[in-house]
Amino acid sequence: MTASIRAVRHLGGALRTTHKSSFFHRLPSFSGSPPPPRGGHGAGFGNRVSPTHCWRRAFLSPATSLSTQGADSVSGSEGGGPFVEYKRRIASGELLDGDEFQAEILRVLQRLYDELVESADECGLVKSENSERTGRNRKSWLWSRLLSQSSESPVKGLYLFGGVGTGKTMLMDLFFEQLPSDWRKKRIHFHDFMLNVHSRLQVRGSYFIEKLYFVSAFYSERYVGKRSERHKGLADPLDVVAEEICDESILICLDEFMVTDVADALILNRLFRHLFDKGIILVATSNRAPDKLYEGGLQRDLFLPFIATLKAKCVVHEIGSLVDYRKMTSAEHGFYYSGFRYSLLLKEKFQQLVGPYTPRPKEIEILMGRKLLVPQGANGCAYFRFEDLCEKPLGAADYFGLCKHFHTLALEGVPKFALHNRTAAYRFVTLIDVMYENKARFLCTAETSPVGLFEYIVTISDAQKVAPRSSSRSRRADVFDLCVDNELGFAKDRTISRLTEMNSKEYLDQHAAALSEKSDQDQTPRQFETTTSSS
Repeated sequence: MTASIRAVRHLGGALRTTHKSSFFHRLPSFSGSPPPPRGGHGAGFGNRVSPTHCWRRAFLSPATSLSTQGADSVSGSEGGGPFVEYKRRIASGELLDGDEFQAEILRVLQRLYDELVESADECGLVKSENSERTGRNRKSWLWSRLLSQSSESPVKGLYLFGGVGTGKTMLMDLFFEQLPSDWRKKRIHFHDFMLNVHSRLQVRGSYFIEKLYFVSAFYSERYVGKRSERHKGLADPLDVVAEEICDESILICLDEFMVTDVADALILNRLFRHLFDKGIILVATSNRAPDKLYEGGLQRDLFLPFIATLKAKCVVHEIGSLVDYRKMTSAEHGFYYSGFRYSLLLKEKFQQLVGPYTPRPKEIEILMGRKLLVPQGANGCAYFRFEDLCEKPLGAADYFGLCKHFHTLALEGVPKFALHNRTAAYRFVTLIDVMYENKARFLCTAETSPVGLFEYIVTISDAQKVAPRSSSRSRRADVFDLCVDNELGFAKDRTISRLTEMNSKEYLDQHAAALSEKSDQDQTPRQFETTTSSS
């Protein structure tokens, strides 16, 4: 039997070498693959990335001579792709010239686009016929076990990092929109991607969750060796999940790559090793360089191999711009009220947006069977107090579910963040990330301005610059309120930037246009029904 398996594996490897677009190049996933989590990119209101949003930052960029600068250096420039489309819109007057940093990234994206088009068959990017895939699903697991040799992609991905508001997401969206529609591709926010992974693992049952932590080497390689006999011959659940992901998408565009959770950190190394082995091509944006991911995190030594793999499988490129284009919008046109005394005004604005409908408590369904109680909701608008949304054990899954049911959120009483409420600060950052990704409208009362909210959140390097305590500064303010947290210290800049843009005229006009378009499609104002409601 062993000799037979070796022979089949050898045959599979030979077939991959001679014809990589064959059956052996891309094995389908299990039948009955779990659906992606609700509330992610492409589901519910506001997940559509409109052309207006994608190009807004380009209009705000400083003028250069992009149309004549280095155009000949981009291969395939007369065909298609992000750089070609960018030049076309400049020539037609739809866009102003972008800054030199964005132009450089567009050339990199254009080269990647050209490589992918040239190697589409070899990479397995083109979707197969449904009938062909359906007939193979039942046997996919057996074949994937027998033919376990690597089928790595011949094309490297791209990891794009840089400061907040420099246009990384806009550039990646432009790249994604130019890709052929019949390719196996997916654009998704990192939070949503990890929720998808956890959801698939949960579908596999508690045994697979136990096996996950076993294979994640949480305790050490020595511990794994002692347990290996018990699990001998059983599938790695992350290998199964990776097979399902690959069957759906070969090219994955991940926005806002970040690692703050120890569970995610332990999963990523093993998951992406399987994904890259199966031919996945990754395009990602992040505020952090690869070597700075999960810096100072628990069990980071187990995460380091992932960084090495990421750098080996992706071209790492920094966008060097220091300009935050979100802050160049016409801000202060929104519903961010500094001062708790504006709580009554917030409620009045909320009622105006609700219109003739009566807000009442609602219970909405969240990912993986969970439910979330909305204190007041009607006509696509939800009202929460800060402690109900950010001081309870909620996370990205709850916030994605919220944005699936509601396009507008009013949040009363956002406090200043410091050491004593650091966990709430993390949740608030995640909430704003999810709302921004879903293009939702945000109203709030806050203790102070967006910058002031994070005054006591600093990175380690910032903390070292803080002046020593003097007689005029209290020990409590110096020691207990200051929160030294690298991840939160970097994330706060993104949150401040996004809060600024979300209150700009451009952002709110885009939101209103999307609502109007949705209303026209439905012909009547959309009501967001829930499974249950309480009075």
